[in-house]
Amino acid sequence: MQLEKHYSNRSGWLRAAVLGANDGILSTTSIAIGVAAASHTRSPVVLAALAGLVAGAMSMAAGEYVSVSSQSDIETADLAREKKELDTMPEIELNELAKIYKKRGLDSKLTLQVAEQLTKHNALEAHAKDELGINEFSQPKPLQAALASGASFISGGILPFFVSLFAPVHLMEIFLYGFATVFLALSGAVAAKAGGSAIIKSMIRICFWGTIAMGVTALVGYLFGVKTG
Repeated sequence: MQLEKHYSNRSGWLRAAVLGANDGILSTTSIAIGVAAASHTRSPVVLAALAGLVAGAMSMAAGEYVSVSSQSDIETADLAREKKELDTMPEIELNELAKIYKKRGLDSKLTLQVAEQLTKHNALEAHAKDELGINEFSQPKPLQAALASGASFISGGILPFFVSLFAPVHLMEIFLYGFATVFLALSGAVAAKAGGSAIIKSMIRICFWGTIAMGVTALVGYLFGVKTG
């Protein structure tokens, strides 16, 4: 018998990886297009793409580290508070756990039995999972999240950077936009495939919003009306 395939367990890392890669593609391409729109030479475009790549990766890593660290601090404080409550008012906590199971559909007698057995096994673990929604799979890892976020940004941003190195200068904006659209479409397809969602829908959505982002940035470059080089 073949087991059902579920994708919800991938949502955390998949969201971070896709977000980082797409942000790398879009941010680096948009910066490069904006500079290319106001430049006749390659050097400013390459420099802008490289600066955007490095700055974006560091920003993503730092932001993810701070965000996940804050989440970790909150969970640690919640667990410490819960442990104190279990030590000072175990009966109240036991009834709280029983009420949670009752809301899930168990009858009153069974909810109390389940709550008592889980409390004997590991009271803090039971309350962490069922009352606070904290488990070992969702436990925040700030450094891991920061490295993964920075690496995924680089994996996306390095692609438009290479385009800025080799694309014809007089067609730089077109090449950057064209390749970025292809990269975004592939990213959307991979994310949809990994997440078990509609591939075409995902590709259209990401390319549509990517086009808007790059178009606005190119417009800013043209509006300045200053050609460097």
